[in-house]
Amino acid sequence: MKAHLLYRDRDFDLPGSRPPHEAALAQDLELNTLLGAMAAGDPFLLEVARKAVLTSLNEPEAIGYRQRVLADCLNRPAIVREMYAIAVEALQREKGVWGVFSPRYPEGVRYRSVKLLQRFMDLLKRLRRIADAHGAQFRSEGFTTLFGMFTKELDDEYLSIIEDHLRRLEFRDGVLLSAGLDEGNKGTRHVLHKLYAKQNWAERLKDWVSECLFSDRSGYVYEIDERDEAGFRALKELNNRGIALVASALAQSTDHIQDFFSMLRLELGFYVGCLNLRERLAGKGEPTCFPVPLASGKAVLSGRGLYDPCLSLSVEQRVVGNDVSADDKLLVMISGANRGGKSTLLRGVGLAQLMMQCGMFVPATSFGANVCDGIFTHFKREEDASMKSGKLDEELSRMSSIVDNVRPNNIVLLNESFASTNEREGSEIARQIVRALVERGIKVFYVTHLFDLAQGFHRAKMDAALFLRAERLADGRRTFRLVEGEPLPTSHAEDVYRRVFGTVPVRRQGETSAVQA
Repeated sequence: MKAHLLYRDRDFDLPGSRPPHEAALAQDLELNTLLGAMAAGDPFLLEVARKAVLTSLNEPEAIGYRQRVLADCLNRPAIVREMYAIAVEALQREKGVWGVFSPRYPEGVRYRSVKLLQRFMDLLKRLRRIADAHGAQFRSEGFTTLFGMFTKELDDEYLSIIEDHLRRLEFRDGVLLSAGLDEGNKGTRHVLHKLYAKQNWAERLKDWVSECLFSDRSGYVYEIDERDEAGFRALKELNNRGIALVASALAQSTDHIQDFFSMLRLELGFYVGCLNLRERLAGKGEPTCFPVPLASGKAVLSGRGLYDPCLSLSVEQRVVGNDVSADDKLLVMISGANRGGKSTLLRGVGLAQLMMQCGMFVPATSFGANVCDGIFTHFKREEDASMKSGKLDEELSRMSSIVDNVRPNNIVLLNESFASTNEREGSEIARQIVRALVERGIKVFYVTHLFDLAQGFHRAKMDAALFLRAERLADGRRTFRLVEGEPLPTSHAEDVYRRVFGTVPVRRQGETSAVQA
């Protein structure tokens, strides 16, 4: 049995490889806040969410497969959580099996396998009842296939046969074996035989009378003295040889069902994490939607009401969403006032791309983008007293690592990169890097206060460039919305002037204010 709720044709591999830039990506996008909301305090769910989010799907159809399964989960959350609880209970029951038999010998393997299978049978029946009662309410291919398997493979007749076999394999009436003699009178060809059902009292009385009157079978019986330790060891060895094949088959069946419950818990764990996150966001009235994933080859990214879910999870009030239309754009340059929502939008774009490509909903009212093969981030870092080199060297080192790994059809998110040096030098470094990335077909989102850099790209009138600016009202208030517009040279100065002097002097026509200068 296979769950196949995350992939149509294969299992989910939790210990698989992760991107080498995972630490930077998690730090810059504040990914731990998102994953923590998905986990809701469960370390296992945290690990599942981290792996699923960071191992993106690159095919729109594969993303759609997960989206349809997730849609079923969002429509029937109680049923999904019940199935997840059954899978968790199965693994907990496995830990509670113990006995006096050593697991190194066939008898110990048999004992453990029978006990486990008996405990699993009740859980398999519960899954079957869920499939019978609720299977028709699910529409996705993943769930219909899973429930169809429960109905077909776990029908009443099959479950009854399994329970009968398990009762017989307890060997409460002893073990019936046959064997032959090999060279040197060594036992060979040990075969375990089926014990027939017990006869009723009349049949047993008839056989007993017949045996007493007409047969002498005393020569076929050998009784071991209760103090004969060697005899008991020999009998135990004979028993182990006789049940070895049965014990092996039982162990394989047990491992198969146990692996199924493990994979069911793993794959449902991702969707339970999505339910946890959705409940947190919906509780604040934040919108979510299923994005439209598009094939790679053409730069597409557009969204309405796009916001940073990690910011929303960290504050009490709702956050402001933004509309972005960056279709056919390889460069999106974002400038404007401090605390105007620039970095928030940048993180929102990165998280939306990650969430879309792992089959999740995204934090927006609508969103669509082409799938990419990797996301890289280069955000400014706080001053580190332990650094052995300057801050610019540290920025260049991180950028060098990105350049070594970035490929066409990747996304690079830069936030205040190279602002640690003077504007002319920082702008020139950034300009050359951004041009090289765009020429290679790499999508770049750049939040910057380097006016020379932003204005230089704007004057170049690149068709593949979009320029966004943090909106600021006349009185200095921020709306936290970003609008299309030319970069302005007054991003910082008016803020500083207003903070020191209270108001900004009104310029007469033809004058250049000290603030702008």
